[in-house]
Amino acid sequence: MSARVLVVGDVMTDVIVMPEGPIVKGSDRRAKVRSRPGGSGANQAVWLGAMQAEVVFAARVGADDLHMYENYFRGLGVIPMLAGDRELPSGVLVTIVDPDGERSFLTDRGANLNLSSADLPGSLLDGIGMVMASGYSFFAPGPRAAVQALFAEARARGIAVAVDPASVGFLVEVGPAAFLDWTAGATAIFSNESEAEALTGVVGYAAQMRALGKRFETVLIKRGALGAAIGGRDGVRVELPAPRVDVVDTTGAGDAFAAGFIAAQLAGADEAGALARGIAAGAKAVQSIGGQPG
Repeated sequence: MSARVLVVGDVMTDVIVMPEGPIVKGSDRRAKVRSRPGGSGANQAVWLGAMQAEVVFAARVGADDLHMYENYFRGLGVIPMLAGDRELPSGVLVTIVDPDGERSFLTDRGANLNLSSADLPGSLLDGIGMVMASGYSFFAPGPRAAVQALFAEARARGIAVAVDPASVGFLVEVGPAAFLDWTAGATAIFSNESEAEALTGVVGYAAQMRALGKRFETVLIKRGALGAAIGGRDGVRVELPAPRVDVVDTTGAGDAFAAGFIAAQLAGADEAGALARGIAAGAKAVQSIGGQPG
């Protein structure tokens, strides 16, 4: 298997809002407000680059931002294959972080909504060992068709395909059956317990893993502070705890986990070793603000 990974997903500007207490409707609340690059696909690509993995990132941004983003990703060890959109600006995500680290999101996906098959030609797969796609790419018709075509080409070439559901809210909105149909043929899924429950209708990561294993060869379930597990239709094969750390911001922790796991796997690690590296990356991510390594 080639050690190069292709990531497909959103590029966003993350506006992170950390109020000092509960938001007061109709009045003020002091808060820290920070702006930095983000987006599920972008986060995964940058974390992979930080782990010295060979990573290609395909996405769509506002035309005015194209060169800025190309330089940004190159500087972080990522090969950018970006398309510039002249109709819509780059996406923006407002993240409101509660004092306990829990997050709420306001999303304007912008140019990401116009991702097309022309942005994802089959040539992107040359020399690729794995394709990783963010679930956000499946929640709009145009990007969904483009990613599904890329998945089909990857499967025809024998390239492993992984997907991250990305959003419980969007899963509930479109319906779990639709999402599972859209991602048919993916070989692996990276899901947290809330996403897994939405997709399967069952509670408990072991039961969720068996249910998702009927659709995906490999199932990874992220359990936050409790660690993570990997398995399939026969249940859990390996589960490991997470280290205790001070949580500052959980934005991008799942993206870091996926990157850590994939980087380790492409480097030849077994499932336990790859799971451990994924957990370590997720733990590192929650200790700083933003979804990308500082």
